[in-house]
Amino acid sequence: MKRLNLLPHPRSAERLPGFYRLPQRAVLHLDAGLPRDRVLLPTVARLQSVAKAIGVELEVVTGPAEHPRLAIRALQSTSAPDHAEGYALIISARGVAIHYRQEGGLRAAVATLRQLLREHGRRLPRLVIRDYPDFARRGVMLDVSRGRVPNLQTLLELVDHLADFKVNEFQLYIEHTFAYRNYEPVWRGWGSLTAEEILRLDARCRELGIDLVPNQNSFGHLRYWLAYPPLKKLAEVNTPYECEGGAYARYPTTLAPNHPGTLPFLRELYDELLPHFTSARFNVGCDETWDLGRGQSKRLCAEKGNGRVYVDFLKKIHREVAARGRQMMFWGDIILREPELIKELPKDVIALNWGYEPKHPFDREAGLFANSKLPFYVCPGTSAWMSLIGRHDNGFANLRQAAKAGRKHGAIGYLNTDWGDGGHPQPLAVSYMPYLLGAALSWCAQSADEKLLVPVLSRDLFHDPTQRLAEAALALGLAHRHLNYYARLGTPLGTAIAAPVPQTRELMCRDGLKYYARIPAKHIRAAQAEVEKQRSVLCRARPQTPAGRILAVELDLAARMAVQSCQIMLWQQAIVGSRNVEARRMAAAGIGALQKLDRDFKAYWPLRNKGTTAKCSTFLRWRMQDYRCATVYYLPGAARALEQPVH
Repeated sequence: MKRLNLLPHPRSAERLPGFYRLPQRAVLHLDAGLPRDRVLLPTVARLQSVAKAIGVELEVVTGPAEHPRLAIRALQSTSAPDHAEGYALIISARGVAIHYRQEGGLRAAVATLRQLLREHGRRLPRLVIRDYPDFARRGVMLDVSRGRVPNLQTLLELVDHLADFKVNEFQLYIEHTFAYRNYEPVWRGWGSLTAEEILRLDARCRELGIDLVPNQNSFGHLRYWLAYPPLKKLAEVNTPYECEGGAYARYPTTLAPNHPGTLPFLRELYDELLPHFTSARFNVGCDETWDLGRGQSKRLCAEKGNGRVYVDFLKKIHREVAARGRQMMFWGDIILREPELIKELPKDVIALNWGYEPKHPFDREAGLFANSKLPFYVCPGTSAWMSLIGRHDNGFANLRQAAKAGRKHGAIGYLNTDWGDGGHPQPLAVSYMPYLLGAALSWCAQSADEKLLVPVLSRDLFHDPTQRLAEAALALGLAHRHLNYYARLGTPLGTAIAAPVPQTRELMCRDGLKYYARIPAKHIRAAQAEVEKQRSVLCRARPQTPAGRILAVELDLAARMAVQSCQIMLWQQAIVGSRNVEARRMAAAGIGALQKLDRDFKAYWPLRNKGTTAKCSTFLRWRMQDYRCATVYYLPGAARALEQPVH
C-alpha cells in the first residue's frame, strides 16, 4: 500500500477499499466531560478550521451521539491502544470514529485527522489507524538568546505547527532575553520577551496540549548578565581568558557558586519568571561551566574537585526549584565528566543528554543515566546553527541516532534543540524540516520516513501545491556537501560570511575566514551553483498563504547569504593569489550584494522577530569592511592549520 502523507506517520495504518465523503454540513460529537476550555473547545476549533478550508461547516454537539448529520465522533474507549496517548482512528462508510483513552490520545488523533483532511479534502479514504508514541515527552527547544527573538505571532504560529507534529513540549532557551523588571540594561536592545507574551504563549500551548517549560540558564552561559557592572561580583572570573592553544578567548559566563550573592540573584530571577508558566517543570541549564575553578571557587575546587563543587551547587539550585513547586531539568554534559557523581543527584531531577553529531556517544551516555535510575531525555539538534541554510544530512542522522539510544535505554523524553550560535542568522524556514523529522522519530521511529517531509511540509506549512519550496529547503540543507569538506557544528556556507574579526577573539564561527585555504575553488563554485539552482526553484514555488510567502522570503535571504559565503572564499583566494584586478572587481560586487542583503534583511525582520538586526547580522558590515580594505586575516599556511576540537 502506498504510504499515507502523514508525519508523524502512524505505527499501524490499514487502508480499506472505498471512501467516505464528508457532508458539507457535518456534525462532530465530543464527550461533554472533557475539560471545556482546555480540551473540548480547542479541539473543536482545530477541527472546524481545517473543515472550513475544505468547504465543510462543522457543528459540535456534546449531548446524545445520535444525530442525522453525525460525521465525526470521538469517544473515550478501552478499544484504543493501551497508552496515555494511544488512539484508534477509523474511517468507514458511516463516518469517522476516534477512540482514545486519555486526552493526549484525542489530541494525537485530531492531529492525524487534520492532516488527512488537508490531504484528501471531503473524500476521505477508508482506513484503520492504531497508534501511540515511542516517547512520552516529545519536545522542541528554540534558542532565543543569541540575536533572534521571535515575536509573539511567530511563536504562536510555531506552536500551532508543532501541535500538528504531535509535539507536546516546547522550551525557549533563555539566558538574558526575558524582560526582567530590575535588569533592563542587560536585555535592552535584544528584543526581549515580556511577561504578557509568555502568559499568552503559555495559554495557547495549554490549549494545544503542549507543555511550555520555563528555561533559564542558571550557572554557565550568563555572559551578558555578568558584563553588567552591578553583577560582575557574581562572576567566577572577571576578565576574558585564552582557551587552551590561544585560538579564542572565553568571556566570563559562569556564576561563582560560593559567592553569597549568587543564590539570591537566582531566586530573584526564578520568582519573577516562573509565575508566568503553568508547567510543573523547569530547565535550569547549568551546561558548559567553563570558568568553574578558575577564579572565586579556585581554592574550593582544589580542595573538593570541580565535579563535587558543581554537584553541590546543583543541589542548591534543586532546593530552590523544589521550593517553587517545580521539577528540575538540567543539561547533563558536566555531570557526565564524573559519572560516579550521578548517583548523588536527587532522584526527581531530569537529566538532558545532549549531542549534535552523528557519532555522538548517546548509547554510552544514555546507558549511564539509565543505570543510575535517573530520569533523562535524549537531546539531539536540528544542526541548523552556523549553517544558514541547514546541514540536514548531519541533523537527520543525529536525530535518528538519539531516538535509537533513547528507546534502548528508556529515556522519558526527546528534545530537539535548535541553537542560535553565531548570532542566529538562520531562520525558522530552515529548521522546520528537522523539527518535523524529529517529531516523527520521537513519535514512532519505525514508521518515520524522510521521503514524506517534502509532501507534508508543502501541504501543511509552506502551503505550496508545487512542492518546490519544500524541495528547495531540503536541497539547500544538503548543498554544503558540494564543498567536500566536513566542519563540525556548522558549515563553511554558514560561517565564512558570519566569522567574527579575529580581534574580537570570539569562539563561534571563528574558522569561517580560514576555509578559503582548505577548500578548492572548484568545490566552492559547485556549492555556490547548487545554492543558486535552489534559489531558482524557490522562485518557481507558489505558496498560497502570507505565512508561506514569508517562509519563502526568509529562506531565500539565508540562501543569498550562503552564496556570499562562497563569494568571500573565492575573493580571498584571488587576494592571496595576487589576482588583484579580479579581486577588486569581486570586492565591488560583494559590497553591493551585502548592502542589498542588509537592507532586505532589515525589511524582513519585523515580520518575524522583535528588536532589530543589530545582534544578528553585524557580520555583513564586517565583510564589507574586509572587502574595502582587502583584508585577509589568515595567510594560507595559518589558515590550513587545524585546531584541536573544542571540548
